[in-house]
Amino acid sequence: MNELLIRIESGNPVEFYGINDRNLHLIKKQFPKLKIVARGDTLKVLGEQEELDMFEKRIQALQTYFASNGRLTEEVIDQIMNGNGSHLNMSFADQNDIIVFGNNGIVVKARTANQRKMLESAKSNDVIFAIGPAGTGKTYTAVAMAVRALKNKEVRRIVLCRPAVEAGESLGFLPGDMKEKLDPYLQPLYDALYDMIPAEKMQYYMENRVLEIAPLAFMRGRTLDHAYVILDEAQNATVGQLKMFLTRMGATAKFIITGDVTQIDLPRNHPSGLLNVEYILKGIPGIDFIHLDGSDVVRHRIVRSVIDAYAKNTIKD
Repeated sequence: MNELLIRIESGNPVEFYGINDRNLHLIKKQFPKLKIVARGDTLKVLGEQEELDMFEKRIQALQTYFASNGRLTEEVIDQIMNGNGSHLNMSFADQNDIIVFGNNGIVVKARTANQRKMLESAKSNDVIFAIGPAGTGKTYTAVAMAVRALKNKEVRRIVLCRPAVEAGESLGFLPGDMKEKLDPYLQPLYDALYDMIPAEKMQYYMENRVLEIAPLAFMRGRTLDHAYVILDEAQNATVGQLKMFLTRMGATAKFIITGDVTQIDLPRNHPSGLLNVEYILKGIPGIDFIHLDGSDVVRHRIVRSVIDAYAKNTIKD
């Protein structure tokens, strides 16, 4: 007999299970061969592997519906758990856009055409460059893709890194130990992760090196395998650093590199490795370039206007 653990991530587990576990009883009724036990936000399921695989697929479809509609009916449970719910209205886009269920009912999904291209590209490429201005969801989408791969056991760990480039301050003059000096540079990565992984699990992942967040300089000499690796703010990596990062790739790794070539903080005598990387690497099988633009901005509507205005009125320092 095999065991399957499924986390209810699409909202409040109590609401998902229903009043007096009414929904849970209906779910159990559809899979009488399985032993299903609810423990907080986790379902422990015991049974034959074929039944477990089918149950996992359908419970995820049920979570998708619940995240979208906020409620479950007996008819919906019956149709989805019997595999007949494909016609049901999910109310938000195509459920294929969903990347991962986050904390507190957050549904993390591709919200723009180019974010969807990132998802599609990952199916057939092992290195993806996502280049575009601020607010286009490059980092958030990349982190969500990495979390999904970890949850699906496609990789064993996630490695997130950034160049620790000073923007007017020197690391040496910042207070605290090395971790405290580096954390401000890595905060956007933490912010994305806290939307998608419960705090206690984050702590466990970091203590057991399932999740690693580090500055780019710490990548030298390593081989990253069985991992989803993200280099964020790659416009602040020099040519040599970017080459060093790309050559860390193990045989079963996935790399995503994100950056904005309009916000380079490197000294003038250190050209950004992101500026000419497409010219150097374009055409290599397994490497893809996704260019995001103002139409992909998912922050406040003013951000798109700011990006467009600066693009039209560039002033040299």
